[in-house]
Amino acid sequence: MNEALVITLLVVSIFGFLACGVWVGLTLAGTAWLGMQFFSARPAGDAMAITIWGAASSWTLTALPLFLWMGEILFRSRLSRDLFTGLAPWFERIPGRMLHTNVVGSAIFAAVSGSSAATCVTIGKMTIPELTQRGYPRDLIIGTLSGASTLGLLIPPSIIMIVYGVASDTSISRLFMAGIFPGMMLAGLFMAYIGIWSLLNPSKIPATKNNFSLAQKLHASRHLIPVMILIALVLGSIYTGFATATEAAAVGVIGALVLSLLQRTLNWQVFKESLMGATRMYCMIALILAGAQFLTLSMGYIGLPRALAAWIASLGLSQFQLILALMVFFIILGCFLDGISTVVLTMGVLLPTVTAAGIDLIWFGIFLVFVIEMAQITPPVGFNLFVLSSMTRTEVPYLARVSFPMFLLMIVGVLLLYFFPEIATWLPQKMRN
Repeated sequence: MNEALVITLLVVSIFGFLACGVWVGLTLAGTAWLGMQFFSARPAGDAMAITIWGAASSWTLTALPLFLWMGEILFRSRLSRDLFTGLAPWFERIPGRMLHTNVVGSAIFAAVSGSSAATCVTIGKMTIPELTQRGYPRDLIIGTLSGASTLGLLIPPSIIMIVYGVASDTSISRLFMAGIFPGMMLAGLFMAYIGIWSLLNPSKIPATKNNFSLAQKLHASRHLIPVMILIALVLGSIYTGFATATEAAAVGVIGALVLSLLQRTLNWQVFKESLMGATRMYCMIALILAGAQFLTLSMGYIGLPRALAAWIASLGLSQFQLILALMVFFIILGCFLDGISTVVLTMGVLLPTVTAAGIDLIWFGIFLVFVIEMAQITPPVGFNLFVLSSMTRTEVPYLARVSFPMFLLMIVGVLLLYFFPEIATWLPQKMRN
């Protein structure tokens, strides 16, 4: 079978369906059906039914609608406004000002959810309306949110790290520790970009109207107490072993409801609107996930991921060349598959090559998360782009364009990770010793 021809046909199919206005989830499922029907011996209808049922009944994904509901509650309560009220004084004198809340908020919530989609939705519900109202550039609001929300994959706890740890037989706790400093580094790169862009384009950033003293900043920070309580509830329940990530999402929903009730912003109308908003958003995401799962199965039966991985393994590259080749490979593969499927389908072939090249498997896990993050904002199947498209009602090509600077910063992050591997390996080694 000519893999290049099959890939071309699949890409044409995806763009063809999207150009006709077909929903994204149905586009992915339709492309998968065509692939199985014409390039695989397995009956496509039977495979579609089993795969969609499996995707819809996954216990792991239960956390997603709960975190979406928590975000809807926060959006309709005073908690989101309090977040800006508490953070605004601290960012007033920093170039970029409130744009940094996209990054800081995503980094904080990433330590709660472990999902880039949940991070994107929850933070976006709070920051997009507030920043737009304050007059910040729309391109930068959406672009920085698109990139920063991928921190949900890197800052522990991370679902992708768990999958990789199982596939590579490496310590998941050490992977979690290894993700802390790279996550902080990537957040720092995003904030540095915002600051530099703001210095180069001062007229596009709303002028500051206040000059807060330290006492005023500390006084304003009291508004952050409810948000920090909610974070402590979710994180504390995970790290104390009281709850799993999925159960912690339920803790977050209960905490958000209680805090909203105490702030007197919760009534039946708010409860109903938040629940329906989360339901609609999750139905959209679930349809995309089901289509992506079916496309993953289809490509697995066709043999494209394994064929491409085996081809890279046969090139005999140096360590640096191998890392660059794998980065390109995973970015391309991420254009068609979700992150978990990418890990599952390729690790069996690639791990012997990675080990033979002398690459530390803990470090490689963090590298893998980095490149999967890039794929989250790379069309045609960049999942964060689809989530943002639904939230903002804008086209995917526009979202990809405004997200491109974040994509380049992730490449910088990968290079820093390669030349300074201790960013990822120092903490796990220190804790082991």
